[in-house]
Amino acid sequence: MDTTKQTITVVGLGAGDLDQLPYGIYRTLKQAEHLYLRTQEHPVVAQLGAENISFSSFDETYEKHESFEDVYADIVEVLFAQAQQHGKIVYAVPGHPLVAERTVQLLLEQGPSRGVEIEIGGGQSFIDPLFARLKIDPIEGFSLLDGTALKTEQVSPGLHTIIAQVYDAFVASDVKLTLMEVLPDDFLVTVATAVGVAGQERIETVPLYELDRLDHFGNLSLVYVPPAHDERISYRQFSYLKEIVAILRSPDGCPWDREQTHQSIRKNLIEETYEVLETIDDEDPDAMCEELGDLLMQIMLHSQIASEDGYFTVDDVVATLNEKLIRRHPHVFGEKSANDSDEALANWQEIKAQEKAAKGIDVSVQSQLAGIPRDLPALMYAYKLQKKAAQVGFDWDDVADVYSKVEEEYRELHEASEEERAGELGDLLFAVVNLARFMKLDPEEALALTNNKFKQRFSYIEYKLREAGKSFEDTDLKEMDQWWEEAKQHAKRRG
Repeated sequence: MDTTKQTITVVGLGAGDLDQLPYGIYRTLKQAEHLYLRTQEHPVVAQLGAENISFSSFDETYEKHESFEDVYADIVEVLFAQAQQHGKIVYAVPGHPLVAERTVQLLLEQGPSRGVEIEIGGGQSFIDPLFARLKIDPIEGFSLLDGTALKTEQVSPGLHTIIAQVYDAFVASDVKLTLMEVLPDDFLVTVATAVGVAGQERIETVPLYELDRLDHFGNLSLVYVPPAHDERISYRQFSYLKEIVAILRSPDGCPWDREQTHQSIRKNLIEETYEVLETIDDEDPDAMCEELGDLLMQIMLHSQIASEDGYFTVDDVVATLNEKLIRRHPHVFGEKSANDSDEALANWQEIKAQEKAAKGIDVSVQSQLAGIPRDLPALMYAYKLQKKAAQVGFDWDDVADVYSKVEEEYRELHEASEEERAGELGDLLFAVVNLARFMKLDPEEALALTNNKFKQRFSYIEYKLREAGKSFEDTDLKEMDQWWEEAKQHAKRRG
């Protein structure tokens, strides 16, 4: 036997007192020449001391660092150093070594490269007595999460959820706030401390908003979140949306939804997009929330249709988007840098060119005007055409030249024959778009402002007609012009 081999034997102190500790682990603790405990805050530890078993603990390490990751890294460094010094050491942790023990995972990850063998000696986790105490059947599905690093996306409301390592009220507060992003404030959760330990066990069920107000958090505390079946919770889950859309398209679903194709609902996608834009212009967040949902419904329907045809699923859509966002933001997720938006845009364009090359698209022979969606509104399409051309130097030198071009196109329209008018009007509009671009204005937005202004003033005329008990047949242009001017004056006073 190689007595020079460096070994760290990791054992679990279980979830209860010494009577619940397996004999093999008790013997390992009793015979250990160098015993280290992650913490003394455990029912077994006092009994070990009563049996004259000496040990060292890392409780003071927690006071030296601001983050748990730093604490765990420090503990691991000390353990490896002690193993190198003594050859064989025993490291004891609460519960089972492989359940919610980050230090053990670090030991297992780093052991081979440091030439130290890590042996797992077993132990009882806190899960078994908790299941028994709360009468939980794990076959229904459960999730075990770390309270010190809990994220919203980890919480699955349909599962039995156990949140471990809720050491104190500060961690409990973070857990509460994270859960509140998924669950109602009054959702009932259970805090269990020292489950199965005679005289120390405390179990309380409280509304979520009171979670961090309890007074018995410690190293043996955890939070249990039961499965949720409330519609308020289901409605917030993306998975439930996928299920609803699939049902609507199923043989037992909605006849209208079943009949739709990509082409039949094509116009709906455009209409819903413009309805979202309207809520943005109106600065109405409640309406925006609803209209964004309608737009998302169109994406879900297209994805469901594609899934049924065997092309892609909505999960593929999400995966493609995530990959693209990370790939095109190397200054955020990679090693490149971008000090301003211009540099970020340059990175984006460079990566787009690389993506095209990878797809076999020869950008050297591709038109500089390629890549503009052909179904954009004509005003927006013209704006993007001009921007693309300007990037390679095909542009006016001065705004005065653009004014002259607008005047020229106006004269040509004025002098055009009936057959020429459509083309000359298009030329005039194209020149006006150029003027907007030179003024750093979006022509689509500018025209939208004027449309809204016209609508408000015309609505004022309708209001005055109703006030006077008249209809449009009872008035004339002169009277309507007077009310139009009144509307302008009202708008100026409000502005």
